[in-house]
Amino acid sequence: MNSVLKTFFDTNLLDLTPPPLTLNTVNDDPALPSARQVEKIAYENNKLHKRLCRQVGQAIGDFNMIEDGDKIMVCLSGGKDSYALLDILITLRQRAPINFDIIAVNLDQKQPNFPAHILPEYLTKLGVAFHIENQDTYSIVKRVIPEGKTTCSLCSRLRRGILYRVATELGATKVALGHHRDDIMETFFLNMFFGGKLKSMPAKLQSDDGKQIVIRPLAYVKEADLSRYAEVKQFPIIPCDLCGSQENLQRKQIKGMLRDWEKKHPGRVDNIFSSLSTVAPSHLMDRNLFDFAGLQATGIADPNGDIAFDDEPCAVPTNTVSAIIPLQATS
Repeated sequence: MNSVLKTFFDTNLLDLTPPPLTLNTVNDDPALPSARQVEKIAYENNKLHKRLCRQVGQAIGDFNMIEDGDKIMVCLSGGKDSYALLDILITLRQRAPINFDIIAVNLDQKQPNFPAHILPEYLTKLGVAFHIENQDTYSIVKRVIPEGKTTCSLCSRLRRGILYRVATELGATKVALGHHRDDIMETFFLNMFFGGKLKSMPAKLQSDDGKQIVIRPLAYVKEADLSRYAEVKQFPIIPCDLCGSQENLQRKQIKGMLRDWEKKHPGRVDNIFSSLSTVAPSHLMDRNLFDFAGLQATGIADPNGDIAFDDEPCAVPTNTVSAIIPLQATS
């Protein structure tokens, strides 16, 4: 690991103070936190901030997401995830030995009751460069999608196309999205269960038109941590249901399934996420990824051959297997 990327992981000096708490030391009100409780809250908040910075830094390093001279366009929706993404990237930029710029971009889709003042006020106070793109995609979606149907899919496609165009106009070299670890796993199962495909959201990819590199620095971050971080930082959250569209029911089912697994089988979800970065094409069935038709015996031991099955969990102890099937002595 080079010294530049190592700095992204060095978060020892990062600090996060909790929201201001008012203590009534005179009346000793039991409803108010004690000094010890305040100290514990500050410690936990600081630990959370360090963990998020470390995980984002690790993702940046693993996938070479940010390079010297980059201009990162952070897509800011007003939700907890994109707020956290912007906040953490600003923190990492302050400590990184490389230079990169950040510009926050929000797409105002003219949804009814959208509080257009919140993001400009927040970003101005934060002191970060920003751009608000005004495009009435809401009217298009309502005209095309029948009443009662989920509008998220079309809305997402329209939003993506507009943001790619804006990135080009602003001279951005990378487009940063706020998808987190849970989003990646949910998309994996959605594609498997409902699309018949083994794919998910990559941490880094090329845009459809080939003009942009899209990055997901929150790829290693759990949604639960982002929810807590949003509470600590008191981000001015804008609800995502202003258009009246219902949450994708299929994604909701997958989210519930993963939550149930984590509760009943701790560690299972972590293993699933780990498997996304530990792929053995020769042990799947995609002929485009592995030349099964041309596979021939070479007489040379292959570490990716049958021996790979030895890594699988087995309910029968190894010594028992040896007793049932004695190993042949080699000459």
